[in-house]
Amino acid sequence: MFTGIVEELGEIVRTTDTGGDSALVAVRGPLVTSDARHGDSIAVNGVCLTVVDVEDGVFTADVMGETLRRTALGALRPGDPVNLERAAALNSRLGGHLVQGHVDGVGELLSREPAAQWETVRFRLPTGLSRYVVEKGSITVDGISLTVAGVGDDWFSVGLIPTTLKLTTLGARGVGDPVNLEVDVLAKYVERLLGDRAAGGDR
Repeated sequence: MFTGIVEELGEIVRTTDTGGDSALVAVRGPLVTSDARHGDSIAVNGVCLTVVDVEDGVFTADVMGETLRRTALGALRPGDPVNLERAAALNSRLGGHLVQGHVDGVGELLSREPAAQWETVRFRLPTGLSRYVVEKGSITVDGISLTVAGVGDDWFSVGLIPTTLKLTTLGARGVGDPVNLEVDVLAKYVERLLGDRAAGGDR
């Protein structure tokens, strides 16, 4: 479990095809690897990956075909920056919201509108996700916990403060770039519970 508060802007070192529709990804992140061990979880652009090995500030992780197909990780190349966050500890502050690191879909950056102290950014929503997104609710974009400023049938917008623009990948993202999206898991649980009730299931 994560909070969507990016700890470090890391970098893709290499991606190695391991066959069988999978890859081994190496990511540089001195902060997140400072206490990382084999089996730990680190979110890379919002995707929960399991640490295989750590050496000199670089960790490696296996990425399965399912992950490559359902996220934007497959489009990353050596040198690309990535948002990194270690799994939350039970005694840590919940600065963002509850984030699983399980991507629900890949969105697209549609537009950027700079203002004096912030920037409004609009993203395209994949089909079927808009019902989970509400104004003033939470959404995770490339691992960043953000508050929804506006929402439509196939889009949503957020306001980015200077800190987010400077310390995460969203500061350099351009129109047309893909982003990993994770909706608030609480919305999905509520939908499932209400659906069961409507169908006469267990209460």
